[in-house]
Amino acid sequence: MKCTGVVRKLDELGRITLPIELRRNLGVGDKDPLEIFVDEDTILLKKYNPADIFTGEMDDLIEYKGKKISRASILRLAEIAGLNISE
Repeated sequence: MKCTGVVRKLDELGRITLPIELRRNLGVGDKDPLEIFVDEDTILLKKYNPADIFTGEMDDLIEYKGKKISRASILRLAEIAGLNISE
């Protein structure tokens, strides 16, 4: 992990502001979703990239009821269900 030397205080609602230089370098824009991870005493923010809920793949995704599923997973599930689907 690389130290940026940036220190920020939480406001009364527990919010912090990410410096514009950091957002630009990481390609984070206004209203972009961020994932929050915790590892012992470390909080890690990562730009959220949707992925297939079964495999973690990030290509060729379809959204169904708020979940992302790749076409490959859909075809595999159809195969498991005994459905014969041609592409």
